Amino acid sequence: MQQMVKGGRVMPAAAISDDSVLVKKIATEHNPEGIEYDVRPLLLIVEDVFTRSNMRSEDAARGPHARVDHIEDRSHHPGHTNMLEALSAKIDRISCEISYKTLGGIDAHSTTVAIFDMLTIYKWDVKIVLALAAFALTYGEFWLLAQIHDTNQLAKSMAILKQLPSIMEHANTLKPRFDALNDLVSVILEVTKVVIEFHDLPTQYITQDMTAYTTANNYVPVASYWTIRSIVACAAQITSLTTLGYEIFTSTDAWELSTLTFKLKNIIDHLRQLLHSCHEHIGKKMDAEAYQMLRELFSKPHTDNMKVLKALIYAQDDILPLYDGVTKKRVSLEPLRRKNVLLLFSGMEISTDELLILEQIYNESKAHAPRMESRYELVWIPIVDPNSEWKDPRQKQFESLQENMSWYSVFHPSLIGKPVIWFIQSEWKYKNKPILVVLDPQGRVSCPNAIHMMWIWGSAAYPFTSSREEALWKEETWRLELLVDGIDSEILNWIKDGKYIFLYGGDDPEWVRRFVKEARRVANATQIPLEMVYVGKSNKREQVQKIIDTIIRDKLNTQYWSEQSMIWFFWTRLQSMLFSKLQLKQTDDEDHVMQEIKKLLSYDKQGGWMVLARGSHIVVNGHATTGLQTLVEYDGVWQGDAERDGFEQAFKSHYDKVHSVISPCCRFEFSHSMGRIPERLTCPECRRNMHVLTTFQCCHDEKIDEDFFVSTVTPPTL
Repeated sequence: MQQMVKGGRVMPAAAISDDSVLVKKIATEHNPEGIEYDVRPLLLIVEDVFTRSNMRSEDAARGPHARVDHIEDRSHHPGHTNMLEALSAKIDRISCEISYKTLGGIDAHSTTVAIFDMLTIYKWDVKIVLALAAFALTYGEFWLLAQIHDTNQLAKSMAILKQLPSIMEHANTLKPRFDALNDLVSVILEVTKVVIEFHDLPTQYITQDMTAYTTANNYVPVASYWTIRSIVACAAQITSLTTLGYEIFTSTDAWELSTLTFKLKNIIDHLRQLLHSCHEHIGKKMDAEAYQMLRELFSKPHTDNMKVLKALIYAQDDILPLYDGVTKKRVSLEPLRRKNVLLLFSGMEISTDELLILEQIYNESKAHAPRMESRYELVWIPIVDPNSEWKDPRQKQFESLQENMSWYSVFHPSLIGKPVIWFIQSEWKYKNKPILVVLDPQGRVSCPNAIHMMWIWGSAAYPFTSSREEALWKEETWRLELLVDGIDSEILNWIKDGKYIFLYGGDDPEWVRRFVKEARRVANATQIPLEMVYVGKSNKREQVQKIIDTIIRDKLNTQYWSEQSMIWFFWTRLQSMLFSKLQLKQTDDEDHVMQEIKKLLSYDKQGGWMVLARGSHIVVNGHATTGLQTLVEYDGVWQGDAERDGFEQAFKSHYDKVHSVISPCCRFEFSHSMGRIPERLTCPECRRNMHVLTTFQCCHDEKIDEDFFVSTVTPPTL
């Protein structure tokens, strides 16, 4: 950089490259007195001055009357008065110091150090804003006179003293210089905001292992030095222009400003990277703290449920966090106060089948519950990956689900933070499958997951508490109604008529053909009233549909469930029975219902199964292969027993004999998305402890969306 003549500013012959040398003195003398200043209101005023003064290329072409009055007025703020009373004198002194040293030919570095000497008792962000405000006085005055000098006589006289008319006449020539100046001012503002943001970091979360904070803390003096030095350079341009005339502007001036702009942009990039690391570190600490607070909150008694609900859904009062499915309007959490609240946690992949059945159960329980006991509400809390990008298709999917719910829902998934996801995952074993957590009017957990009892007993499970779940199981027995209640009313009529009923499933069309024909043949031979229903498998929907097509094409003499929702609900209820027992820890070997449920689920995974019932009474709950062999061996093996003891007794006796020889192994598959997986399980056949294996299975046929699979990583500790 070259030295300017006629009293202009003097720059060093060579740029000093070692920043540590430049800032050593100011860093050593930095001694803040501890007074906290919120400089944001002052920065708003300064930014408003720059915004309304800013003259870019298009403004220069329009001349001195270019205006920006359409910009929002941000200068009026409650904090302005007190801030200016405390700091206005300091701002005037800095402004005078810059003008004096510029006109005295003092170099930019010395001027910058002199300003820091005036600001030793202030923190780094305050230093920068005060220097920036001092420049705003000079910059704003220049452009104010430029804008109004042709309409105001006082401004006109002032403008003449500052040579503004001649400067404005050469606006097009000076345009590149003003553009470079404005570019630098914009970057100065960016650096200032980043430094303020760094100083606003919550210190209670800053620890010794936070290297990004330490690095940034050591780098802020460098950023402050170059920011104020850039402010000095900008002020020198305006001061020299109004005192020495437009002729002193050279290409070197624009190059100096561009060099400083480049320097500050590099500083911004570095500070932002460090700040991002700091925010990540602090965010993890804050999330861990919020998670621990949630745990403590649920361990204490409360007068009502509002503290708990605010912690789970949204703690602030600045927005309405819920969406009312009836009125289709946003509402507060107040409608949930002192009520039993059912929290439905699920991903965006909750199925139409699940929503339809939930809707039916919700409406039934509302209609049939006594007036005082019906004080409960259902709230859908959507759980999505907080790190995933939220795009329009996801938003439309969410809105579609929300509109189809007649209960409350969280207005937007972004309201649910990471600590809440960690909490429901670790405490309530949520993964991907919907769970229904029941809270009483005081916010205590009445049931960690009522979804199972909803699927099994519907509205009869009201008020959906763990005690109600236990009571329902005590009344329950192993009967056909337990398997089909709420699914197929025609089967319930067969039960009333005392008919023999075969429920069966599998994915082997040849086995289905043979089983139906053999069952009909034996029924005709024994002259029993027999009904048959094919109810598919727990997965492999495409194969199940092929079996149904085979039944229709071959005109097999059997009923079938043509609606996939019926098949889905049958297996969902059966799996819910197992998980309900596991949740209540009712898994002992003496629990007959539990053993039979495990058998049926195991047989389904092995290929096929069949259940024979007479009316409500289940005669045999068996494996497909064993059941078919029993029917095939009717002639000449147990025909005589059937004639003597009756079909029911003879079939069961022979099935048991065949089964004792074949002894098919039992197998259970628990998806990790199920949440609560038992640590130990006994075989329903031999009553021995079963081995635990890990299986990887392709599930494309089930059309399961596993895009967001909540991890089981333990939340970080404080």
